[in-house]
Parts: sequence; C-alpha cells; structure tokens
Amino acid sequence: MPVRRLDPILVDRIAAGEVVERPASAVKELVENALDAGATRIDVAIEEGGRGLIRVIDDGCGMDEADLALAIERHATSKIPDGDLTQIATLGFRGEALPSIAAVADLTIDTRARGADCGFSIRVEAGEKRGLAASNWPRGTRIEARALFAATPARLKFLKTERTETAAVIDVVKRLAMAHPDVRFSLSTDGGALFDYPACGEDIARRIAQVLGDEFRANAFPIDAERQGVRLTGLASLPTYNRGNAQAQYVYVNGRPVRDKLFAGAIRAAYLDFLAHDRHPTVALFIDCDPRIVDVNVHPAKAEVRFADPGLVRGLVVGALKQALSAQSHRSANTNARTAIDMLAQGGAPRYGSPYRAPPPANWDIARSPFAPSGFAEAPQAAFDVGAPEARVHEAPVEAIDDAPLGAARAQLHETYIIAQTRNGLVIVDQHAAHERLVYEKLKKQREETGVARQILLMPVVVDLDEARMNALAPAFEELASLGLVLEPFGPGAALVREAPAILGDVNHKRLVEDIADLLAEEGDARALSRKLDHVLATCACHHSVRAGRRLSPAEMNALLREMETTPGAAQCNHGRPTYVELKLSDIEKLFGRK
Repeated sequence: MPVRRLDPILVDRIAAGEVVERPASAVKELVENALDAGATRIDVAIEEGGRGLIRVIDDGCGMDEADLALAIERHATSKIPDGDLTQIATLGFRGEALPSIAAVADLTIDTRARGADCGFSIRVEAGEKRGLAASNWPRGTRIEARALFAATPARLKFLKTERTETAAVIDVVKRLAMAHPDVRFSLSTDGGALFDYPACGEDIARRIAQVLGDEFRANAFPIDAERQGVRLTGLASLPTYNRGNAQAQYVYVNGRPVRDKLFAGAIRAAYLDFLAHDRHPTVALFIDCDPRIVDVNVHPAKAEVRFADPGLVRGLVVGALKQALSAQSHRSANTNARTAIDMLAQGGAPRYGSPYRAPPPANWDIARSPFAPSGFAEAPQAAFDVGAPEARVHEAPVEAIDDAPLGAARAQLHETYIIAQTRNGLVIVDQHAAHERLVYEKLKKQREETGVARQILLMPVVVDLDEARMNALAPAFEELASLGLVLEPFGPGAALVREAPAILGDVNHKRLVEDIADLLAEEGDARALSRKLDHVLATCACHHSVRAGRRLSPAEMNALLREMETTPGAAQCNHGRPTYVELKLSDIEKLFGRK
C-alpha cells in the first residue's frame, strides 16, 4: 500500500493515547491546569467512574477569547513563556491535554478571564470544533468531558470497572491536593460527595492529615534534610504503622506528584532493617530543587522524572529517612495501644450497676484459683505476693516504680509477655520480638567493627555472565571484597568466586553472584550483597533470640527492658511487628469508669 497521511482527527486520537490512558489521566491534566491558573478552589465531579462525565471547575485566572481558541490546538500552551525547557515552574507544559481529551470525548469549556466583561464558551465533539460563543460564566473555568472514549470503543473496552476507575480518580485528586494545602479541593460522584478539603494555608502537615487521616499524623515523624541545594521535607510513618502495598507512598518533586522507581527503591532501602519485605511504610515526601537539575518531560503523563544526579537524590532520601528512623527508634505506633484499649472496652469493661462482689477470702490462693493466668511467672515481691499471709496481689509502693521509659518488670504472662509498670501506665513486651531486635543490632555492630568473616572455597566457583551483568559487576569487585565476597575476572564474560561471607553458610554461590549482578545492573552499587548479609543476620537473630515459652527471672526481664531502651529500632522487630504496647493509665481508668 502507498504511504499516506493520516486524517488529522485520527492523528489526534492516536496521540491522545499517550496522555489520556483512563479517566484519572484526564482528571489529572485538568486539575493541574487549574492549579497552574492560580485557582484557590477546585471542584471535581465524575459520573460512571469518569466514563460518563468529568467536570472540573476552578476560580483561576480564566481565558479570554483568543486564548480559548488556541487552548484546544495541539502543542499550544501558556506555560513556557520564553521557550526554555530547562526552567519549568508549572505542573504541565506539553500543550496536549485539552486537544487530547477533546479527541476522545465531547468537550465543553466555559471560561472568563479576570476583569473581562463577559465569558466565552467552546465545544468540541470527537475532535470537531463547534465554534466560540459568548457565555455568562462568572469567573474562572469550567471544563466538562462527556462520553469519554465513545469515539474509540476499543479503548473503552479496556477500562476497568466503575469502582476501580473511581478509585484511580480519587487517588489522583488526593495526590494533587496534598501538595497544595492553600487550595480547597472537593470531589463528588454520581453517588454523592466523597471529600471536601478546606484550604489550610501553608500548613502542609494539616493537609496531609486531611488526606491520610489523623491516625497517620499521630504515627508519623517529620523529615527535613538538605544536600547540595536539594531539600527533602514531609512525614514518614513509624515502622509499626505499615501496609501491605506501596499505594500510600506520596512523593513530589517541585510540587509535582511522581511515581518513580528511584524513590520506591530509596524508601524500601531506608526501612530495610525495620520492615518485612512484603510490608510498606506510608510516606508523604516533598523534594524541592532547581528545575534545571530535573527533567519532568521524560514521561507523556509526567509521572516520572529524571535527575541530573540521581545518586545525590537517592542518598538524600535514604539518609534522611534512616536518620529520622534512628531518632524514633523507641517509639511504637500508638494505634497498637488504641486497638488494645478498644478490644478491652468491647470484651471486658464492667457494666455500671453490676452486682457487687465481695473480695476473696483471706485464705484464697491465686495459684489454685480458676482465674489464675496460665504461665504466670513469679515477679518481684514488691509487685506481687502470691501465697503470702495476706494471700492477695497488692500494688507496689510509688517509690518502687522505675522512672525508666519502659518501667520496671512486674510479671511474665504465658511465658511470652513481660508486664512492666511505668510512671503513667503499663507496658506489655513481646520478649521474643524484643530480643530478636537486640540480637540483630548486636550482630550488625559486630560486622561493622570487625568486618565480615570470610570462608575460602575449597573449589572456586566459575560464574558465567552476559556482557551487561559483567560490566555492572566488575567495577564493584573491591567493594564486594570488603563485604566478604572475593571475586576475580575469569576470562571474558565470567567471574571466579574465591571467598564468600562465612555467615552465609552453604549458599548457592553461582546464584548469589547472578542476583548481585542483576541488582548492580539495576541500582548501580554493591548494596545487593549488603542486603543479603542483613537478611542472614536477621534470620540468625530470629533463631538465636529468647523464644516464646521461656520463663525469665525478674532480673532477666528488667535487663531486657534496659537494653531495649538503649538499642536503635527497639520499638519493632526485624519484620516490622511492634515489640511492646504501652497503655496509659488514663485509658485504663476509662475502662473502669474512673474518668
């Protein structure tokens, strides 16, 4: 067949696929345009998950007649006044959003420029313009896109369910709202209003709480760091406040929400010592930098960015998060305590007006009582006195209470949990989880101080690699040797394993080197072996720590508490589970109607 030019409308529909993948993509483009127009209020409404209707109304600067006529033309934009692509200070500048949406939907725009005597309206049906007309629209801009993808039924067929598409729109609006606390955002569907976030000035923490909830804010810590002109701020969750996926990780570059492997890997690396591989923290991180060192135009939907020095940015994120996590190492998520209180309130709180029960008789023995807890360990006499002449449990004198953060051990329940009394309440410690963290930190410290013990292989192992993996592995030989893995070249496309870290034991050395080469090719440094060693240390810590079911003496329990108070990350084990739950006395008193 001869070469021919495609129909302009067909060209627009093909190009629209780069920008408008689904209803959420159109919503993102329209909301970003409203933000760039200086809006202080943005109202979004959708129907049928965005298929039937997308409406975005803002109170921004609006457009005059000439601007409106050009706005629906391809590659027309007001966001690059001097044509310098290295100085992008707006959220979007490709100049394809409106024409792309108009190519796959029925688009109507009503707008009025500030100070103008009247507004203007334009309609585009499946790429065909219907002309400009005067409008009585009062201020800003209203854009409606109806029957999305009606002109491209193949694309419509591949959309997800209405519920899924609605969830994608919600996520897009929330991500944009979080970065602009000075703008009021609302979202509604054909089922009613979903949320309305009032403007809160420059209080970014308040907007984060609006979007992610007060529970996240209460279980998060602030991030504020700067390196070579790149600044990182925001909030990150405690390791014990985690989720099963990474959907609640919000990262912004100069106010632009991005989903980038660079940040996903950096966040995962920072929490590596605190979370299991299938658990993820919640974060809201904001990076501010010179626009000239970041390319925001590497992805059609502007979802990815590229930095001139990605190592600098990654190091900043990992370092800032790790430093902040170390400062929060003895803080556990308060949701654990709140959950415990709620469970007690539902199952064990006494009802007012219940019949009075007389105290136990003088000869009552708690050890023989049917209410005696299984595995009850004898604690210090100051706290419990089992079988004494008074034969009752009595409260320790105030002066005996330890003022240490985790208090003084008073009992061991089910040979698994340590009960400690603090000045303002009590602490329940999971002895295995707590000791696992202590052993792990000791092993890491030992590795840092004395190095990684090596084991010489009786028979060196030859590992064949393709050119790309060998090129990534070769420059890291020296760094890998410092971690206990000694390699040397063995002809073209092969490496010889001479020594390996002794702690790895009988490991498949060929697979180990292949895995490290893959990660080096992807990430560019020798973190792969370090991660492997950390995983082994964590496994060793788990198997060599105090197991559940072991009876501890009072001295051992208190020694464990004191060591927890001085060990980094002691609030959670290596898998992200909390090591202790603290119950405030005020919460306990509420259970008994004292407050």
